[in-house]
Amino acid sequence: MATKEKTVWYCSACGNESPKWMGRCPACGEWNTMVEAPKATRRTPASSAVGRASQSAPRPLSSIEGDAGERVSLGIGEVNRILGGGLVPGSLVLIGGEPGIGKSTLSLQIPLASPELRTLYVTGEESERQVRMRADRLSGGVLPENCQVFCETSVERIVEVAGGMNPDLVIVDSVQTMSADSVDSAPGSVPQIKEVASRLLRFAKESGVSVILIGHITKDGYIAGPKILEHIVDVVLQFEGENRGAYRVLRSIKNRFGSTSEIAVFEMTGAGLKEVANPSEMLIPMHGEGLSGTAIASTLDGTRPLFFEVQALVSSAVYGTAQRSATGFDVRRLNMLLAVLEKRAGFHLSAKDVFLNMAGGLKVSDTAVDMAVVCAVLSSNFDLPLPSDVCFAGEVGLSGEIRPVAQTDRRATEAARLGFRRIFVSSFARVEGVEGIAVEKVADVPALVKALFR
Repeated sequence: MATKEKTVWYCSACGNESPKWMGRCPACGEWNTMVEAPKATRRTPASSAVGRASQSAPRPLSSIEGDAGERVSLGIGEVNRILGGGLVPGSLVLIGGEPGIGKSTLSLQIPLASPELRTLYVTGEESERQVRMRADRLSGGVLPENCQVFCETSVERIVEVAGGMNPDLVIVDSVQTMSADSVDSAPGSVPQIKEVASRLLRFAKESGVSVILIGHITKDGYIAGPKILEHIVDVVLQFEGENRGAYRVLRSIKNRFGSTSEIAVFEMTGAGLKEVANPSEMLIPMHGEGLSGTAIASTLDGTRPLFFEVQALVSSAVYGTAQRSATGFDVRRLNMLLAVLEKRAGFHLSAKDVFLNMAGGLKVSDTAVDMAVVCAVLSSNFDLPLPSDVCFAGEVGLSGEIRPVAQTDRRATEAARLGFRRIFVSSFARVEGVEGIAVEKVADVPALVKALFR
């Protein structure tokens, strides 16, 4: 008589094991994160996350060298910048994103762009022929000899080959397809992902070889596997953007060696991902003047100011109940701004449909976009176009006041460089010494309306 396979419940957030389902994980407190999987059994003792030195003893903090060493350039300027100047030797980097967003393309462009690095490219999803076909498309047929392709899913075999090869960089595509022989569980399960990541982290720290992992994400937008995976790695980068759109945003979520407030923008072309050194020039309107319902907003992602077009459409409600729709913007904040316009400025928009869109497929959470949203909505409502040389940077409060935003002077300087003649900011913002642009300060929404539509 066949015995039933034993299963247990794992928390997808922390990896805690439970014999039965629970609504709330007792370890991390997250709700609805328990998933059922076959019980994992270990054939050999588990490896530690960072490895155990044979002779280890406490050392004074002052005696430890603080220099991280020379960073390794990956040949792609935007990736180097988001990593903080390059790849730190011995670091473990995780790149996540939706299927088809460009993760494998970027991981293969890295060794193609840096022929001086000896790279071991491990693929668990594609054959050697598929990797070669994509490399021909990305490089135009000129392939360097520095990249070794290895089709393998066993992490023990990967560590063995990498240890004998001693490369400068190891790329694993993807971590969900890898498995450890010491864990009796299916690839992609919580125990397997934890063990694979721990083995690769131990290899990276002991050998000084940098490792880049490619990771899938779930339908909720989180990296597949236990949350502990993001705690194990040193750097977490996530691709964002629409698969059908041309632009991709690589965002730093975690970085032990640099800032987490940086982004890198790429354009997907037939020859792979192309760096966009100045995203504002790509996101500024590409149409003629005289169109109502558009306004140029300023947002700050990291230390880089971005200027893009906010599009709004206001029309009479057809079905009696007004619709509120926002793409790339929080619809609840849109409703708040419309309520401010009606209460504080006297514009009756409750019986009108309002549609809002952030051009270029961007997803914006910066409150500095509030003023541009208000101006775009009013422009569409009045059917009056705004001047093409005007941009906005200000937060709108519930009392209708215009509040200052962070680094207004940096935004104004970038606006002047892009050719804008005027920028509207809060009257409480401190902007000094910006040449080539007129800084218009307004205190509230009525004053803004008077300055633009008088």
